[in-house]
Amino acid sequence: MRRRDFITLLGGAAIAPSPLWPLAARAQQAMPVVGFLSVGNRAPLAPEFLRALGESGFVEGRTMEFDFRWGAYDQLSALAEELVRRRVAVIRAGGPPTARAAMMATSTIPIVFRVGEDPVKEGLVASLGRPGGNVTGFAGFANQLVAKRLDLMRELLPQAKALGFLANPINPNIDPDTADVRAAAEALGLRLQVLTASNERELKAAFAGFKQQRLDAMMVGVDPWYRTQTELIAALAAHNGVIASYERRSFALVGGLMSYGTAPSEGERLLGLYVARLLRGANPADLPVQQATKFELVVNLKTAKALGFDVPTSILLRANEVIE
Repeated sequence: MRRRDFITLLGGAAIAPSPLWPLAARAQQAMPVVGFLSVGNRAPLAPEFLRALGESGFVEGRTMEFDFRWGAYDQLSALAEELVRRRVAVIRAGGPPTARAAMMATSTIPIVFRVGEDPVKEGLVASLGRPGGNVTGFAGFANQLVAKRLDLMRELLPQAKALGFLANPINPNIDPDTADVRAAAEALGLRLQVLTASNERELKAAFAGFKQQRLDAMMVGVDPWYRTQTELIAALAAHNGVIASYERRSFALVGGLMSYGTAPSEGERLLGLYVARLLRGANPADLPVQQATKFELVVNLKTAKALGFDVPTSILLRANEVIE
């Protein structure tokens, strides 16, 4: 064999792929990444979401990876751009602000949202049946359940005259959310006082000033950061003797008096199935926005007893869960 041919053969052998190692390397490189974009602190992944992915063949560390980015509202755009640079396969976004940040960062990477508002009204999709673009997801309509929550509050306290509404002033949806609550309160003849808080100090001040405002009850608004502060908010309500209504079961589980809203488990499972379909190449424009069908009323009787009043039987009979 000539020296030149030997060198060529040797060089080819040096760079030729091994029959085993390259398969693992290519699999590792091709492992899809699901990016998470959220406000506040990183929350643990729901078991229903992970179970739906697993049933579809996607398991973290084996067939896929997760990349979490979270922060304040004014950091969302930069965080979304980081996920795009990472070339994630799918972006899982929270409410409208996070979904919009993701949409501004990419028009090609599929985006799956979970929102409490109407996604069509918020401009996230063209329609529920045919979202269009690179966006789809789950609509829980939690923000639109305010009238039902107020009805329950009036049933709980029929003599109530004034209501407090706790809202996050840096949440971009504070104006429409407040307008909805105000309209629902006026329809019931209730005076509404808006209380705002975007950090722990302001939360403490809002609850401490509850009695000074001569309010009978409080509704805690829908906000991603509030959902990371369930224990603190429930504790402040108990400490200040505030009769409060919440939008998620998680508040009632840690001492909140009463919650009414969509069942988070339903949305998490549907989102897990959608993410799996997108990882397999589905077009988000062809995946209809899923809508909540399960709603749950949770009452914490221990908290009611501590506050010194009885929950009407009419509410207890309709409750999906009573904590005693």
